[in-house]
Amino acid sequence: MPRKETITRDKLLGSAFELIKEQGIGELSARHLATKAGCSTQPIFRLYKNMEDLEKDVFETCVAYFSQYCNEFGNVYDTPFVNLGMAYISFARDNKNLFRVLFVDENQAGKSMYDLVNGGNSNLVIKEIKKIENVDPAEAGEIFSKMWVFIHGIACMVIRNDFDLSREETAEMLIDMFRRIHGSN
Repeated sequence: MPRKETITRDKLLGSAFELIKEQGIGELSARHLATKAGCSTQPIFRLYKNMEDLEKDVFETCVAYFSQYCNEFGNVYDTPFVNLGMAYISFARDNKNLFRVLFVDENQAGKSMYDLVNGGNSNLVIKEIKKIENVDPAEAGEIFSKMWVFIHGIACMVIRNDFDLSREETAEMLIDMFRRIHGSN
């Protein structure tokens, strides 16, 4: 008699990630996860004390996915915050449910939006700040804050299907906003 496939932590995390990506965090339950992973609920609670522990690991998987997405997005624009902004907005467009988990819903990991966007060791925000010429650190922080409110607003409009500008039009808006903000300092 062949041995049954063992459900691993990685398989459960992968299944939970896909479930959230496809259907949203509201659908993450032991029953739905067991169906997605092709097992009973028993392996879930053998590997995790409770669903909250699983959700924390899935959240970290989402964070890593976002960071990888941004790192692979590419650097097309020289204007600070445009590449990161375009990656963030595109992430929202391509991964609405993951975007909600990371940047709209309250996160249980206690990470700030800055921590999530900066991408841990990737230092995505720091790299963008370094592109700003002739600016002191306090001004750079203010520019980032203003740009991020604008970028996040666009991304939230995207997940609600209230933003229908092309990528080129969106990039032009970000470039224009950076120039206005930077020029006002």
